[in-house]
Amino acid sequence: MSAFIERLRQIQKGRESEGRQWVFVAYDQLTDQLEPLSSIPVKELGIILVETTWKPAQRPYHKQKLGWILANQRHFALEQAKRGALVRYVFGDRDYGEIIREQAQDVGRLKVMRPAEWELRRLLKPLVDEGLLEMVPHGGWLTTSAQFQESQSGDPPWRMDSFYRLIRRQNGILMEDGKPLGGQFSLDEENREFWPGSPKAPELPIFEPDSITKEVGELIEAQFGDHPGVLDLEQIAATREDAREQWQWALDECMEHFGPFEDAMSQNSRTLFHTRISPLLNLHRILPTEVIDDVLELEIPLNSKEGFIRQVLGWREFMRHVHEQTEGFRALPGDFAELSSGDSSRGATPNFLEADRGLPPAYWGAKSGLLCLDDTVQAVVEEGYSHHISRLMVLSNLATLLAIDPREVTDWFWEMYIDAFDWVVEPNVLGMGTFAMSNLFTTKPYVSGSNYIHKMSDYCGDCAFHPKKNCPIGSLYWAFLDRQQDRLAEQGRMNLMLSMVRRRSEEKRAWDGRVFELVSEWLEAGEVITPERLDEAKGQVDD
Repeated sequence: MSAFIERLRQIQKGRESEGRQWVFVAYDQLTDQLEPLSSIPVKELGIILVETTWKPAQRPYHKQKLGWILANQRHFALEQAKRGALVRYVFGDRDYGEIIREQAQDVGRLKVMRPAEWELRRLLKPLVDEGLLEMVPHGGWLTTSAQFQESQSGDPPWRMDSFYRLIRRQNGILMEDGKPLGGQFSLDEENREFWPGSPKAPELPIFEPDSITKEVGELIEAQFGDHPGVLDLEQIAATREDAREQWQWALDECMEHFGPFEDAMSQNSRTLFHTRISPLLNLHRILPTEVIDDVLELEIPLNSKEGFIRQVLGWREFMRHVHEQTEGFRALPGDFAELSSGDSSRGATPNFLEADRGLPPAYWGAKSGLLCLDDTVQAVVEEGYSHHISRLMVLSNLATLLAIDPREVTDWFWEMYIDAFDWVVEPNVLGMGTFAMSNLFTTKPYVSGSNYIHKMSDYCGDCAFHPKKNCPIGSLYWAFLDRQQDRLAEQGRMNLMLSMVRRRSEEKRAWDGRVFELVSEWLEAGEVITPERLDEAKGQVDD
């Protein structure tokens, strides 16, 4: 018998099931601070948790992601049993809808907090329709759909700035006499510094895995050993105590310098001053309300405080709303309706830029010759993590410049990141990272040449390519703008760059296009890009 099952059995020995109110707790709702768990007397509470091999069979999730979910769910089960609840921990190989139907038929009508993921809501909807399952509102969000609608002018395009300002005003967060502290709602202009190596970036906290977490690790290696990534149990905050420890580490070690270096990238620190709490937030091991309240109490520079609040109160909430408003981008409103597509098995497939190339082996760890890409991918393979700028301005940027199918890019992020769930990964990658939904809620494609990476990171100094002389990312950028002129002409913020494309000589534009084809061909074949190969190709063009 497994250590987990034996411990759960011992804690609950002799505990009666009669008279219990039964609640299904989803894998990403691991808290007793929200309804319905928070209002049911613990001696009357029955909890059903499901661990099914069906879910990791849907996508090759990173081993570390599986470790985070399973270790946290099992520890949550033990925590609730110790609290006095009766826990049914159900193992299976079918989808959640089938398993919960069987449980409801056994114990009676169940309650569940409305799932955050569209995918899980779809599986449970028939049970709700049949009266086997009652959904209560999701109490983990900080804002409502009504607030989202109030912040916008009706049909899209929707804008995060308007949403963030309204929420700040209504909640009084970082406000004084009706005005934002510091005179501006966003202090983003102060948060774009290059990190020179000081102040020193903190070391990540380490968590000694107990027998429960070790058993999860053994299970993953045995059953999902062919999944990508490295499993490092010491990097998993598996218990509620671990979660509090990681958050306290973030408050003590990260928050003071978070703002200025929020967008910086470095080979010498994958985290810099980012808190690494996103998987804990998305699993509800810590709550957004806790996080915001704690940060508001800190004596730290305002740009760090506002920058962090904007991530949690602004972008996180806004992304959730746009995903819900569009049924996971399967039903886009107004003028964007023609981009709506997709099915329940693969997800939405908007593709405004009509990108159709496959994801190259470099995204799975094959060397590309571009240090920024190779280092970032290595971080994701080893840890299931990189911070938001390397996700946006390296991984998504290059995927967009290389015309990679946005659904493939999104699925890769979903599979590889420990904090990725459909409500957060799809808007961030489909909407922001690859501009697959046009300007539905972003004002332009987030693309750049080598200049941005050079300015915000230390990659270029150790790369085989020089950012201002021969880095192919520059040509990929110009080739992208050239290919997409007609589509991007409608995006007002792109007009300056499009005019610069048109002023480039025919020879440069031809070479940009040739670099795009060569780099795409080499990466698709799993080959390394080198200055020598590009020089040889350039010589052939010149001849």
